[in-house]
Amino acid sequence: MTLRIRRILVAVRDPRHTSRSLLRKAATLAQASHARVELFHAIDDPLLAETARYGRRSRSAADDLETVRTRAVQRLERLARSAFPDPRRVQVHAEWDYPPHEAIVRRAIATRADLVIAATRERWPGARLLLANTDWELIRTCPCPLLLVKTPRAYGRGAVIACLDPFHAHDKPAALDRRILDAGTQLANAIGGELHAFHAYLPIVATVPSALGQPVPVWLPPDVEEQHGRRVRAAFDALAREARIPPARRHLRMGDIANELTALIRRTRARVVVMGAVSRSGLKRLFIGNTAERVLDRLPCDVLIVKPRGFRSPVPPR
Repeated sequence: MTLRIRRILVAVRDPRHTSRSLLRKAATLAQASHARVELFHAIDDPLLAETARYGRRSRSAADDLETVRTRAVQRLERLARSAFPDPRRVQVHAEWDYPPHEAIVRRAIATRADLVIAATRERWPGARLLLANTDWELIRTCPCPLLLVKTPRAYGRGAVIACLDPFHAHDKPAALDRRILDAGTQLANAIGGELHAFHAYLPIVATVPSALGQPVPVWLPPDVEEQHGRRVRAAFDALAREARIPPARRHLRMGDIANELTALIRRTRARVVVMGAVSRSGLKRLFIGNTAERVLDRLPCDVLIVKPRGFRSPVPPR
């Protein structure tokens, strides 16, 4: 089933200092998808939020809290008028809630958002774009596709890379690869770019016991490795063909996944990488996966996170 983007929720961390690239990219995707947009800001002072929700307040305290919320709404309205070609298709909303990632997820569920867009926290020039705790928690708990805007570069017909796992080495269900390709196709069409498929794998290594008690890796004969490579290629090509990705845009590599993916992003000048979030057996938390945890922080482009069908967010509704 095709992922349809009809409602986009844009998480605005600070209405006074908002990334222009975040708004431009949201406007681009909304216009291409004919989607409605909501700019949402969570007023996340934990003490004041608790007071606003549960505490006994005097009339003056309640008025003060409402004044803060009203000012935030007014700033969001100015952002909508300045950044979107048709502000009539943009709504704004601000409310007291904490922590921020839960507030965003609750609003996404309430508005039935098909896509959440959030900007990672800006760093000083030359620093790594390390994901903050809110970013990681959104990756873990957001029930719909999540676009993390990491760079100010405009999309401008740039490449989109779909990261596949045809053998589901990280507990990823087979249907998730198709959702990744579906989301990548829509995104590539929206920005006028091309979709690429990527997978990297490591050589097969057997182990034998040693006198020291630690197993010793043993490289298998070349014909075994070649046979394994052919199986990987067949599974990878089958997925790419299904998404109508030509051979020139299929990138199958043997090597470290993080290094190979980063090199491909730079070579193709990709603007977005599409990844699937996977659940690990024995844990109730949802992670992006071993490989992605290592590479996400240093990805030199935006990243779109897609969840398996049927995922339910652990964030409480209230």
